[in-house]
Amino acid sequence: MQKLLLLFFMMSVAGPAWPAGATQAPGYPVKPIRLIVPFTPGGSNDLLGRVIAQKFTDAWGQPAIIDNRPGGGSTIGIETVVRAAPDGYTLLVTSGGIAINGALYKLSFDPVKDLAPVALLAQMPYLVAVNTALPVKSAADLINMAKAQPGKLTFASSGAGTSSHLMGEMFKSHAKIDMLHIAFKGGSPAVNSVIAGEVNVIFNVITGTLSSVRAGRLRGLAVSSSKRVEVAPEIPTVAESGLPGFEVIAWYNMFAPARTPRPVVNTINAEINRMLQQPDVREKLLALGVVPLTGTPEALGDYLKFEAARWAKLIKEAGIKAE
Repeated sequence: MQKLLLLFFMMSVAGPAWPAGATQAPGYPVKPIRLIVPFTPGGSNDLLGRVIAQKFTDAWGQPAIIDNRPGGGSTIGIETVVRAAPDGYTLLVTSGGIAINGALYKLSFDPVKDLAPVALLAQMPYLVAVNTALPVKSAADLINMAKAQPGKLTFASSGAGTSSHLMGEMFKSHAKIDMLHIAFKGGSPAVNSVIAGEVNVIFNVITGTLSSVRAGRLRGLAVSSSKRVEVAPEIPTVAESGLPGFEVIAWYNMFAPARTPRPVVNTINAEINRMLQQPDVREKLLALGVVPLTGTPEALGDYLKFEAARWAKLIKEAGIKAE
């Protein structure tokens, strides 16, 4: 499974792979573009959306406007795009949660059938972090403690069925350990609970946790990517800390409504791939622990199907229910 995951991203990082003569849409865009972000302002998804919106505006001379539509585990914002006109003027900027929702919620739409893949955008690792009073210095130490005290250690998440919850469940499954999940309403309360010592562990995207590690309020044990990250090279991977082959990443993507004309999709995809290779964009994102990606609409479509199957299996086995 991990080799397949790496293969998708190797395909993406390699750059655009559509035929040289692939048709683009002449004259697009001719009016403002709305980028739906199905989360509240200020998070990694919103940040990425705003970088893209500014670059679209600069490149095309038409305003690209962020429209935050949080709620329902991102399903409200996603459905807004599903129901929008398929003309390329309403786009979705979202996270890998789009591959999870179908296993957690009764949806009125099918992300695979009702959305048109446009582009992979970026990936970001999770950071395994603990309260500084917990006597562990590595992920291996954490696993050993959990095995010695089954069900005694606790881990915080931003809510049942969220990515931080599922990352923790994947860690538990691979390590064959038992930890008690404590759900909070949002990432900040979850992080604060671990800082305060109310909960022992958190599995959160690196942008939401690294600053607390740098400030000495949390201890960072490992990152969930296959390689160490530029923003924190001193922190080892989970794979090199006791779980060989382990890799779980947060990934970000752009979709349009189904039946959006392929020339329009090609035009947007080409601009996304161009902007994400610009030095200023790469520097801004890498400084946050976000790794820009490039690739084809087909690579995103295939990866969505792969991730949906992967997480549906975990959700079923762990008996996870959304709040």
